[in-house]
Amino acid sequence: MRKLKHHGNKMTLQNFTKYEQARIVGARALQVAMNAPLLIKISQNDLEKINFDALKIAEIELNSKILPISVNKPLPRIVERELKKAKEPKPLDVKKEELEAKEEAEIAQSGEIMALANPDDE
Repeated sequence: MRKLKHHGNKMTLQNFTKYEQARIVGARALQVAMNAPLLIKISQNDLEKINFDALKIAEIELNSKILPISVNKPLPRIVERELKKAKEPKPLDVKKEELEAKEEAEIAQSGEIMALANPDDE
């Protein structure tokens, strides 16, 4: 993966993502397929070996660092916001606590104590 950096009219290759690489090769292959002049001299034998494939030609041009295609990557916008204070949990009302305590006591009194089942009892 490589990125192109401008140095005058030429670019140097550095860390492109596979998506950027595919986009560049695809754009250049389209140009080659529409009879754009090749930017690198490729012998007739080499062209016959790759069956005059526009994608292969574009890939060779990309690897030879001569493509005049620029890649502009916008930097992410930095947004500064004030941090919000965390809300403190509200304490339970005294009445709610008393109600919950009564309910728990009722459940404990009415609940049955379950014993472990013995295989002989079944």
